[in-house]
Amino acid sequence: MKAAVVREFGAPLVIEDRPDPEPGPGQVRVRVEASGLCHTDIHAAHGDWPVKPTPPFVPGHEGVGLVEKLGDGVTHLAVGQRVAVPWLGKACGRCEHCLSGWETLCESQVNTGYGCDGGYAEKMLAWADFAQPVPEGVSALDAAPLTCAGVTTYKALKVADVRPAQLVAISGVGGLGHLAVQYAKIAGATVAAIDVTDDKLRLARELGADIVIDARTQDVAAELKRHGGAHAALALAVNPPAFAAVNSGLRRGGKLVMVALPAHGTLQVPIFDTVLNGTSVIGSIVGTRQDLAEVFRLHAEGRTKVVRETRPLSAVNDCIEEVLHGHVKARIVFDLDAGA
Repeated sequence: MKAAVVREFGAPLVIEDRPDPEPGPGQVRVRVEASGLCHTDIHAAHGDWPVKPTPPFVPGHEGVGLVEKLGDGVTHLAVGQRVAVPWLGKACGRCEHCLSGWETLCESQVNTGYGCDGGYAEKMLAWADFAQPVPEGVSALDAAPLTCAGVTTYKALKVADVRPAQLVAISGVGGLGHLAVQYAKIAGATVAAIDVTDDKLRLARELGADIVIDARTQDVAAELKRHGGAHAALALAVNPPAFAAVNSGLRRGGKLVMVALPAHGTLQVPIFDTVLNGTSVIGSIVGTRQDLAEVFRLHAEGRTKVVRETRPLSAVNDCIEEVLHGHVKARIVFDLDAGA
């Protein structure tokens, strides 16, 4: 099989021929049909974060494909079934977090494309209990971005406890943000979308954003306050000043939900204003298996639209550059069925 491999942090990925992986007990082998390019994959390939993966490794945590082989003990999946392999590759299932519905906080978790090889390959392994069945009516190419970008923003809105008629600010209308706009509208919120490119601001309007703020020419905090302030703000732009801008645009009791992970990002939280206004700053990390099942169900019902561009896996390094330079409208998906 062919795979795109990180051999050295910061170096171009290398397309290699590798033997097909063999599933161990509780695992399945998946023939990958599609795999999304997430900014997290770029951070992984560059070794940006304090906890680093170990080269060589195959990135990618939006892999979707058909189960090809079952490991010992796997009875709830079938050969030929389409599954998605998300960031949460495995959790222990026994700790306080797992038992209380917060498996994404498990300290023993293994992350796909980070702690084990991911979806930038023609075939990959997955722990069967965490391989999410993809329902009929959801294509592999759509399921790939939903597996991370979708479930991450969907969960962030849950964490923010968004309710109908509230004002929700979406900072960054890209691979994650274009889905966040749609989930916020489904929740009944009034949506303020914030970005710095004409294409993405236009996309936000097309997807139903009620307020569009151009951070190049408008004061984000002032615009949000002009509408009463945001009840919740999702920080999705990989840009520390953008976090501060939407935090300043919260109304009293508002919540800043931090999702994006800038390589060296810090946020200065003004203590007096935070206490006086009763605002909250919260981190939200991807979503659970149940969250992903709900994301797929909404898409199968036709309630969300995935904006994506497809590329062959051989173009992985050019695609990374496109993302880093902001040239991608929403999400790039590698189409493995079109050839590596």
